[in-house]
Amino acid sequence: MEAPLGSIENPIKFQNQDFKTLLEECLKSGKLFFDPTFPAEQKSIGMPEDPDPKKAIKWQRPKEISKNAVFVEDTTGTTDICQGQLGNCWLLAALSCLTMHPKLFAKVVPPKQSLSEPYAGIFYFKFWQYGEWVEVVVDDRLPVREGRLLFSYSHTRNEYWSALVEKAYAKLIGSYGSLKGGNISEGMEDFTGGIAYSLPVSSRTPRVLWRSLTAALSRGSLLSCFIQASSYRDIGKVTGNGLIKGHAYAITDTDKVTKASEEILLLRLRNPWGFVEYRGPWSDKGKEWDSVDKKEKERIELKKREDGEFWISAQDFCSLYNIVELCSVNPDTLVEENTPASPTSPASPSTWTISEHEGVWVPGNSAGGSRKYKQSFWKNPQFQLVLKEQDQTGEDDEDDEDDEDDEDDEDEEEMTPEEKKREEKQKKKAKQCTVLVELLQKDRRKKDKLNFLYIAFHIYRVPPELKGLCLDRSFFMKNRPVGRSGKYKAQRGVWRKVHLDPGNYVMVASTYRPNQPGDFFIRIFSKTGNTLGTQDFTCSSGFLTVMATPVSPEDQVRVEKTFEEVAGPDCKVNAKELMKLFNSALDKDYHLPLETCRQLIFGEDTNRRSRLSRKQTETLLSSLRNLQSIFSKFDTDSSGTMSPFELSTALQAVGMQCDGKVVRLLSERFASGELIMPFHGFVTCVTRLRKLFALYESETSQEVKDRGINAWLLQFLIL
Repeated sequence: MEAPLGSIENPIKFQNQDFKTLLEECLKSGKLFFDPTFPAEQKSIGMPEDPDPKKAIKWQRPKEISKNAVFVEDTTGTTDICQGQLGNCWLLAALSCLTMHPKLFAKVVPPKQSLSEPYAGIFYFKFWQYGEWVEVVVDDRLPVREGRLLFSYSHTRNEYWSALVEKAYAKLIGSYGSLKGGNISEGMEDFTGGIAYSLPVSSRTPRVLWRSLTAALSRGSLLSCFIQASSYRDIGKVTGNGLIKGHAYAITDTDKVTKASEEILLLRLRNPWGFVEYRGPWSDKGKEWDSVDKKEKERIELKKREDGEFWISAQDFCSLYNIVELCSVNPDTLVEENTPASPTSPASPSTWTISEHEGVWVPGNSAGGSRKYKQSFWKNPQFQLVLKEQDQTGEDDEDDEDDEDDEDDEDEEEMTPEEKKREEKQKKKAKQCTVLVELLQKDRRKKDKLNFLYIAFHIYRVPPELKGLCLDRSFFMKNRPVGRSGKYKAQRGVWRKVHLDPGNYVMVASTYRPNQPGDFFIRIFSKTGNTLGTQDFTCSSGFLTVMATPVSPEDQVRVEKTFEEVAGPDCKVNAKELMKLFNSALDKDYHLPLETCRQLIFGEDTNRRSRLSRKQTETLLSSLRNLQSIFSKFDTDSSGTMSPFELSTALQAVGMQCDGKVVRLLSERFASGELIMPFHGFVTCVTRLRKLFALYESETSQEVKDRGINAWLLQFLIL
């Protein structure tokens, strides 16, 4: 049986390019591969061209750059990767971490690729992208300036796997320029499909931190670290002891040595530049090594050379570095970070289920902003989380950060110390479910700019009577979240581990400010038996009963007069005459254009004629009066418009219940992408829905009925 599409065994073919097919074609024709989808041109570089002719970029294949070029020399290692003229240390640090884990490395860089026979100038790599593995094919033409690789290169200068991985990732993201600046966690997640998160160094003592990092490495986690720069100007500054501020380092190993009967805990770090090393105690040239036994030095492979790799004591590491970034491939690593790893009894990934969903923030519809925006927060995408199993007894977990960063820059009551203490006691007493939640924003790297939105998620406990319903504004006004990601952050992903009692919950994903468009991806790791689903429901309509209001005597007179004056021989009126009649009856701000009047006629049963009878006209005018009354409740500034955020509530007032996907499509269709919806847009929207609900009711096809009303509406609303 074929593996599911998007799995590591059956990845999605990026740009529909299949490596095996292309390789066979090239070998058969005897021609080297030229990739038309990522050409050897400036647009693939993605940065302004240097005006100096001496610095012109040439694209060359490895054997044209170096006669003894190889794809991989002996084995892959951290020193295979050196940073070129591109600010992508975050990516290369993640790649350095990856080389320490051969099985993970083979997922990204499939084996049996070579610059010798069979060679066709084509290579392929695999990256994780929002729940799916993607296979990216590249040719091996690399950007060269003045005879040297412009970007990533190997320390030996003749090994090319890292430069080709970098090229493939640049192709996936858009260009080399798109790789400038980023968070190490991005690279680590895209190389493994794991969950990455930050750990403040100050949250642990040196010994406890060393123990945690040792356990994480032994479980296959990727680790990196950096020194926070106090300002933008400080980024890239080299400190007196040879460390670089705002720069990503890979943590490649931990160990301990004995010096004069004292146990020294050490960490091995690597600078992706391939040079500029730490010059403090226990560095390559540190005198401390003189009193360490020779066998010990051989055991930990101490190399006194300028290759970017060095040792540092846990004590000094904690005083010099600020943040450690971890990427765990297995959720158990995140839950049991402090338990010593046992090679004989590895944590079983089968005890966890992963639920994944994609979502979108649409201005005026589902981009409601943070809780600070009380009118629209409830419009953000909602996901239902059902927790059934109790999987742990609430023991205190040293790796928990649930109480950190709980403020998300919003006005809300502070809990008293007594309340906090009581809540903590309840947490420890109750048997709870462990849930790992991650929210990732998609495709925010544009050309050579980062464009991350400030994002966060909130989790709310839902009472049984509201289970399965889309929660409205009043719910969020009355209830506090029981879990959240912390402060809104402008980075690709936010992550949090929470312990929750079994029950029903709703997770809300939001940007800090409303009306900011974006796509996102959510994944939740939880114990077997727990489920995540969207908060959508079956659309329904009670339109006719709600709209069946009698025609007022004044409107009857108005219609009668119009028909006497302009009706044709068939005693009917056309769209232009209808528009004049309706606009004489409606308030000025609610006047209808001709196209809306045409839509109203098509919504009626006219025997394929574009004219209405007197009875139909009276009923329509009565309906318009009713719609105007409903619309005016949401026209808060009396401008003749309303916020599309209010569309679902306004439709409910009309008698139509529509799920999130349908409302989003209606908003995009009838508000024309604007942040205001005019009355005529609302009228057209209701008219179209009314017709589609009626057609569905009269539909006799069982296949259509099986697909349901939601699918029916989505299919025909786009026409």
